[in-house]
Amino acid sequence: MPVSASHDTRWDAAARRAHILEVLETQDFVGVKELSEEFGLTAMSVRRDLTAMANDGLITRVRGGAAKPPPAVSSPQYAQAASRNLHAKRIIAARAVELLEPGLSVFFYSGSTVARVAAHLPRELHSTLTVVTNSLPVIEEISSWQDPHLVAVGGTYLHSYMTFVGPQAVLAVEGMNADVAVIGCDGLSSDGGLTTPHQLVAEIGSTIVRQAARTIVVADSTKIGRRGFTQIAPIGAIDVLVTDLGADRDELARLEDAGIEVIVA
Repeated sequence: MPVSASHDTRWDAAARRAHILEVLETQDFVGVKELSEEFGLTAMSVRRDLTAMANDGLITRVRGGAAKPPPAVSSPQYAQAASRNLHAKRIIAARAVELLEPGLSVFFYSGSTVARVAAHLPRELHSTLTVVTNSLPVIEEISSWQDPHLVAVGGTYLHSYMTFVGPQAVLAVEGMNADVAVIGCDGLSSDGGLTTPHQLVAEIGSTIVRQAARTIVVADSTKIGRRGFTQIAPIGAIDVLVTDLGADRDELARLEDAGIEVIVA
C-alpha cells in the first residue's frame, strides 16, 4: 500500500519519522523502497531512520522495511510524542542519569523523556537503585534488567500516556517515599509551574513530587515557557531542571531566580 505524502515536501528527520508512525497506524508494514521514493532519499538513509526508530521502541524492524511495534508500545499518541525532539531527549537523558547515585530510591513519572532517562541508566546502577514507577515503558525497561528492584504502581491504565493513574495509583504512591523523583511535563514556566494536559496524569505527578525528597524535571526546550492546562507542581517544588540548548534563556533565568538549579545539557 503506497504512502500518501507529497513528493515535493521537504522532510527533516522528525517529519519523516512522524510520517512513518502515521503510516503504520493504518497499515501493518511499510517498505524501505516506498519510503525512499516518498522522501527522495537513498535506501541507506531510510534504513538509518528505521534503525533509530526501532532502537527507540517506536517500530519493529523487519526485512525490507518496518512494522508496527509490539502491542505494549502501540499507543500512537505516545509513539508520536516519543519521536519528537529525539536528539534533545537523548542529551537530556544522558545528563540526567549523572544526577542519580547508587543506592537511591527513585520515582519515575510517565512521559517519553522520563522513559529515556530510565533507558540511559548505566549498568552499574541496575542492582542498586530502587525504582518506583507508574509508567509502562519504564516498567518494561527496568524489568529487562538482570536483577531489578522495581515497584510497579498499578491503577487505571491510560493508553494515550501509557501510564497508570487514578485512586489506586495515588494511594500506592502515598504509601512510599523516595530520595528523588524524575518528572516530565507538557509545560514548565515561571508563572505556571509544572503542567500537563490531563488531570489524572497531573494528580499522580503531584503525589510523586510530594513523596520525593528531591525533584528533577527533564524537559526539552519546546516545553520551557509553556503553560499547560493542569498544574503538577508549583515552581517551589522543583529542585533541578535538565533541558537542552534550545530553551528560552530569559525563561531559564526566571526559573533560576525562583530557586531551580538549571542544567543545560
